[in-house]
Amino acid sequence: MPTKKQEEMNEEKNENSSLLVGYARKSNAGGALKLSVNTDSFADCQTYVTSDGQVYAQLLISMRALNKVLDGERAVTTISQIQD
Repeated sequence: MPTKKQEEMNEEKNENSSLLVGYARKSNAGGALKLSVNTDSFADCQTYVTSDGQVYAQLLISMRALNKVLDGERAVTTISQIQD
């Protein structure tokens, strides 16, 4: 039988799902970070509007995973958006 804390964690996990938007990888020359964004997924992203009327989508890349890509330990990592 799950504890109250486990139930709360499961509820939080269900409420905060993530949308895969694309991938990040180091360029072949190693001097740049290449981002590949799926335009269909990007269109599904939640957006916000700034005071000057510009529309932005807030995306997320794990710093730990990105550092592994930059250090050559991983070839690619994901770009996501946390969905409420």
